[in-house]
Amino acid sequence: MKKIAVIGATGYVGSAIVAELASRGHQVTAFARNTDKVAKADNIQAVSFDVNSADFAEQLKGFDAVVSAFNPGWTNPNIAEDFTRGANAITEAAKAAQVPYLLIVGGAGSLYVAPNVQLIDTDAFPKEIFAGANAARNLLNDLRDRRDVNWAFISPPALLGADAGFSEDRTGEYRLGNEELLMNGEAPAGISVADLAIAIADDAEQQAHLFKRFTVASK
Repeated sequence: MKKIAVIGATGYVGSAIVAELASRGHQVTAFARNTDKVAKADNIQAVSFDVNSADFAEQLKGFDAVVSAFNPGWTNPNIAEDFTRGANAITEAAKAAQVPYLLIVGGAGSLYVAPNVQLIDTDAFPKEIFAGANAARNLLNDLRDRRDVNWAFISPPALLGADAGFSEDRTGEYRLGNEELLMNGEAPAGISVADLAIAIADDAEQQAHLFKRFTVASK
């Protein structure tokens, strides 16, 4: 069993990750703004802490892996600035704490749909989430050449859960991809948040994508 921290532990994705890791018997530390929303279990410790705090690195010491599902909220009018500041703070804290594996949950926008064309730059991409998605893309670009922090980056598929018109069913299966948007025939592929959490928990355990971005979708 491992000691794994989850940042953004009460969000849509973060809460699913906490539940999956805890169900596997890991010791989970759940960082959240509102710890009252963190799931209760003997192997879950809820911690309220500001990722932008100067001493956040001290909080990240001693973990086998850290999963960041940090997101300041899609309806936040300052999402780009707040995401960038928070994500950079998490990255630098992980570096200072010498975290063995920092798995960052990003977005689908930076996945490629054609050579040199990312989903975020197509006409079909929702303009209302462009700012946040672009901030996540910029984070990935900044990380690509870094070897002073042990990063990995997962992009969900285009359709995540029921809100995106997919499913909330936990099938226990998924398929892996690399830099390209996964498809289901002619349509973009999807995944339930429960199956996404399985993929994230698997990677936190196996640490199979050091210094890489990868994606997943349902089988």
